[in-house]
Amino acid sequence: MARDAEGGAVLGAGQETAPQLPVLTPEEKRVLERKQKKERRKEEKKRLRESGAAQSPPAKRSGAQLALDYLRGWAEKHDNWRFQKTRQTWLLLHMYDSNQVPDELFSTLLAYLEGLQGRARELTVQKAEALMQKLDEAGGMDPLPQGKTQRIRQVLQLLS
Repeated sequence: MARDAEGGAVLGAGQETAPQLPVLTPEEKRVLERKQKKERRKEEKKRLRESGAAQSPPAKRSGAQLALDYLRGWAEKHDNWRFQKTRQTWLLLHMYDSNQVPDELFSTLLAYLEGLQGRARELTVQKAEALMQKLDEAGGMDPLPQGKTQRIRQVLQLLS
């Protein structure tokens, strides 16, 4: 075998450098990479299971809890508070139910409703008026719990 000036082997014309791997198309490479990634994840899960370190993910908080926390954050003027339509929508849908929005938070909700604008304000007033009309049509019989009736009146008084 011939050697170069530094003593390294010089390959001749007929000699191969390494066994040639088949050339993969880009699609075949992606498929192979996905398979390898899947295998790595599987091995990782297996190791976690065997070590007993696999813990259940933290329990997710309910929409009710998130909405009430949103309202508390607004009341406390947190720096990281920001408007969230889904939380506001939940509050507007459940504000008359004392089981969903506790009495101690209802006054905070009324303060929040003062700043309600646009279509949300209009719809809230329309729904409250419709509930009051339903109450008036019932006459002497109160179809709604007393607490709910009181809340409807407070919302109407505030927004009208």
